[in-house]
Amino acid sequence: MHLKGTKFQLKVWKYLKTIPKGKIRTYKQVADAINRPKSARAVANACAKNPYAPKIPCHRVIRSDGALGGYSGRGGIKQKLKLLRSEKVAI
Repeated sequence: MHLKGTKFQLKVWKYLKTIPKGKIRTYKQVADAINRPKSARAVANACAKNPYAPKIPCHRVIRSDGALGGYSGRGGIKQKLKLLRSEKVAI
């Protein structure tokens, strides 16, 4: 699959593909993992612009306070919750 996005978005999306099914990360953890520790908001924006959901699993990224955050895929936040529950994530 040839992805189209900014250099930063592509870096975020590439990392998202490494999050195992049934696991979650926070936007901050993703920012740290891609060596951009002050970019949690930018990570959230990259997730929001992800046109490849759920194939690129932005649904596995939540806010640091435990809230779900948003979901760019079809069905919005309800679909994010459904996907996480289908992966046995305790939310």
